[in-house]
Amino acid sequence: MTPANQNPEKVSLRTDGRVSDAIKSNWVDNYCPEWSQPFLRLSRLDRPIGTWLLLIPCWWGLLIAIIDDGGSLIDFDAFWIALVCFFGAILMRGAGCTWNDITDRNLDGKVARSKSRPLPSGLVSVKSALIWMSFQLIISAILLLTLNWFAVLVGTLSLVVVAIYPFAKRFTWWPQLFLGLAFNWGALLSWSAYQGDLGFAPIFLYLSGICWTLFYDTIYAHQDKEDDILIGIKSTALRLGDNTYVWLYSFVIGLVFFNLLCLLCIYANIGDFVSLLFCGFGILIMACHLLIQIKKLDINDPEKCLILFRSNRDSGLILVATLGVALLV
Repeated sequence: MTPANQNPEKVSLRTDGRVSDAIKSNWVDNYCPEWSQPFLRLSRLDRPIGTWLLLIPCWWGLLIAIIDDGGSLIDFDAFWIALVCFFGAILMRGAGCTWNDITDRNLDGKVARSKSRPLPSGLVSVKSALIWMSFQLIISAILLLTLNWFAVLVGTLSLVVVAIYPFAKRFTWWPQLFLGLAFNWGALLSWSAYQGDLGFAPIFLYLSGICWTLFYDTIYAHQDKEDDILIGIKSTALRLGDNTYVWLYSFVIGLVFFNLLCLLCIYANIGDFVSLLFCGFGILIMACHLLIQIKKLDINDPEKCLILFRSNRDSGLILVATLGVALLV
């Protein structure tokens, strides 16, 4: 029964506007003004896991840069870069998802999980979505311009990968690789924001992040494989099929390998064994977390795939925490 003080039409609109794979308790659907909800859903603010997965490599890059430089967490530059990464991740993920939904609006309407999104459901027009995307990009640019010019260049180059990503699933079985290129760019940006340059260490860290994205987004893609087959969309889930488990193990090995190369580049000069031990321990625990996910995975259970995908926030934060501790010892 609709409460007497509520408009039945508004209640219906609010309910219909919810995106099917959003957590019911999310703050957008429950607390934000109704007029703002479709735009916040376009930015996936009702599903924050993607923001975490974009932010975490930024913090990896910053922490590794501080360790390499012999700096401290109690430093205004480090604090400001971490803050720019935080708000930048929210804004750039929002802009990227808005762009993705604009390019995929016709495809999303054919997929059960995505047909409730604002564009295919008709709650937002393409023109309004473009304006919303531009607004997010402008605020992101303002934040980026507070960093050094090398970081501004690195950050600007990321737009190329972001622009291409939505089309990748139309021409390659490996669109998750393009997502990895985009989602882990923050490791390069945060390093360059702190150090003012790039080197092998951040590049190896970037490659480890790509392996991580291939891992979690392949799991995520198994939710949609039946719909993807019907509409002709490519993904690693379809390409790898029953061999997914073997490939997931290889992605974990790649993550560990490139992370160790990153540490080798840094600690070859520093020689701080205790700090190195904490970093190595973080990589080990993160890898164990990923291996447990593989053990629990059922690629034919979409709900299980979504749960395991979301758990990657914790796997990434494990490394953030141990890198932070390595700076303190």
